Amino acid sequence: MNVSLILIILLIGAFATYFVGDKLASKVALFFSLAALGCSIVLLNHFSAGENISLINTWITQPKISFALNADGLGMAMLLLTVALTPIIIFSSFGNEYKNAKGFYALILFMAFAMTGTFLAADGLLYYIFWELALIPIYFIALIWGNGDAEERRKAVVKFFIYTLAGSLFMLVAFIYLYQKAGSFLIEDLYKLNLSACEQLWIFLAFFLAYAIKIPIIPFHTWQANVYQKAPTVGTMLLSGIMLKMGLYSVIRWQLPLAPLAAKEYMNIFIALGIAGVIYGSIVALRQKDLKKLLAYSSLAHVGLIAAGTYTLTIDGLRGAVLQMIAHGFVVVGLFYAAEIIFRRYETREISQLGGIRTQSPKFTSMFLILVLASVALPSTFNFVGEFTVLYSLSQINIWFAVLGGTTIILGAYYMLKMFQNVMLGETNSKTFADVSVNEGISLVAIIAVLIFFGFYPKPITDLITPSLETILNVIHKN
Repeated sequence: MNVSLILIILLIGAFATYFVGDKLASKVALFFSLAALGCSIVLLNHFSAGENISLINTWITQPKISFALNADGLGMAMLLLTVALTPIIIFSSFGNEYKNAKGFYALILFMAFAMTGTFLAADGLLYYIFWELALIPIYFIALIWGNGDAEERRKAVVKFFIYTLAGSLFMLVAFIYLYQKAGSFLIEDLYKLNLSACEQLWIFLAFFLAYAIKIPIIPFHTWQANVYQKAPTVGTMLLSGIMLKMGLYSVIRWQLPLAPLAAKEYMNIFIALGIAGVIYGSIVALRQKDLKKLLAYSSLAHVGLIAAGTYTLTIDGLRGAVLQMIAHGFVVVGLFYAAEIIFRRYETREISQLGGIRTQSPKFTSMFLILVLASVALPSTFNFVGEFTVLYSLSQINIWFAVLGGTTIILGAYYMLKMFQNVMLGETNSKTFADVSVNEGISLVAIIAVLIFFGFYPKPITDLITPSLETILNVIHKN
C-alpha cells in the first residue's frame, strides 16, 4: 500500500463524477473526496509505524524519467491538507446550483489529484507535469462558473493562466539544465549535484519566478485579487486554501536545496520581499469595499509572512512556515465560505450594504468571529502557533524583520475587526438573514474544530514535519 492509491482514488473519482451526470455529481464527488481522506489517514498510520509508503518506478527510459512519489513527513502533511480541505470545499458548495454540475465537480477532483501529485512527486519532470495539470481545472472553473461580467472575468483568468504558465516555463528550463548535469530527474540525484555559485543563482531565480507568481509574492501578485473575486467561491477556496501552498511547499522542497548558495547569499532580499507583501497586502486590505477582495489581500499579507519564514533557512522558519501554511489553508477557506454564506442571502459583497447580521443570526456571527480571530492569530488558535514561530525565526536573522513582519498581526487585527464590525454588527438589516443551515454549520464547525484543536495541541503536525525539514536543512547547509 502506497500513496499512489490516493491519486488513483481522486482520478477515478473525477471520471466517475463526470459520467454519473449532473444530478448525482456533487454526492459522488463528496464520496470520493472522503474516500481519499480516509485512505490518507490509513496511510499516515502506516507511515507512523515506519512502513515505506513511497513509490519509485521507471516510467520512461530515455530520457530517464521515473514515476516517483515521496511520502515523507512534509509530503504527508501537504497531502492531508489537500484531502481534508477538498471534501469541505465540495460540501460547502451544496447550497449552490451549477450548470453542468458533473463538469464542475469532476474538475474539482481532478484539481485535487494534480495538487496531490505536486506535493508527492519526487521526480522533477513528474512534478512539473502535475504542477501544470493543476492549472487547467482552475482555469475552467473560474472562467465558466465565475462571477461578474463575462469579459472582465475572461481577462482576469487569462492573465492568471499566462502569468503562471510563463513562470513555469523558466522552471522547466531549469529542470532540463539540471537533468543534463545529473542524468536524472530524481530529486535525490538533483540534491547531490555540486553546482557553481553562478549556476545556482540562475537555477534559484528560475524557480523563484514560478513560485513567486503562484504564491504570490509582490511584485508578481497583480493577478490575485481579481481572480479571487471573479472565481466562484469554490474556486477561490481551492486557490487560496491549497493551490498557493504548492508554491510555498516547492520553495522548501525544490528551490532551497537545489540552490543553497544563492539562497544564503540573497536571503535578506527574499525575506524583505515577503515582508513587503505583508505590509502591502495589509494596507491595501484596509481600503477594500468588497468583502471578497478584502479577504484576498489579507491572504496576500499572510502568505508574504510564510514566504519570509521559508527563506530564513532555519528549522524554526521552515517549521513555522509549514504550520502556518496548514493553518492558513483552513482559516482562509472558512472566511471565504462565510463570505459566500452572506452572499447567498444578501446577493452582494459590498461591505457598506451589509451589517446587522448579529441580531438575526447569532450562531453564524459567533462562528464568523472565531474565524476572524483565528485569522489575526489570537493565542489558542492554529494561526498563532505558525505566525509566532515564523516571527521568532525572523528575529534570529534580524530583529527588524520580526518587527516589520509583526505588522501582519497589528494591521490584520485592525482591518479584520473593522470588517467584522461593518458586516456583522450595527442595526438590524432590512434584508432577512436566515440562520445557517445544517450543511453550512457542519462545514464551519469542522474548520473551527481544526483551528482550535491544533491551536492547543500542534505536536502531531510538528512531529510529523520536523524530521523531513531537518533532512532538507542538512542538504542546504552541507554546501
